[in-house]
Amino acid sequence: REDLLLTGTKEGCSEGECGACTVLLDNEAVHACLILAIQLEGCHITTIEGLAASGELDALQKAFIDEIAIQCGFCTPGMILSAKALLMKHPSRDEICRALAGNLCRCSGYQQIIRAINKVAEEGLYEKL
Repeated sequence: REDLLLTGTKEGCSEGECGACTVLLDNEAVHACLILAIQLEGCHITTIEGLAASGELDALQKAFIDEIAIQCGFCTPGMILSAKALLMKHPSRDEICRALAGNLCRCSGYQQIIRAINKVAEEGLYEKL
């Protein structure tokens, strides 16, 4: 993590309960703490650092900032990556709420996070992700 400057993904619970370690594995959100490195051969992994193309934040990252969906920031990378995987499936607001069940945030009431993700979904910005 430190040597490669990939510190966005965090270890939280080591049990797949908190979502802080969420990454995209072939565009599906997974808890990295539950995946063995040997299982990743031939797979494409995306961490939060891989979302900003050419140094520009993507639509989800911008929406999280605009909607003040970031408190301490510990859960934010996992929330954003879970949302990115979800937005590729064109979710409803209820589907967004259910999909975030695997990501815990101790700082917010989730409303800003749901609002940010819903904003991207409603504006059709998911096509640009």
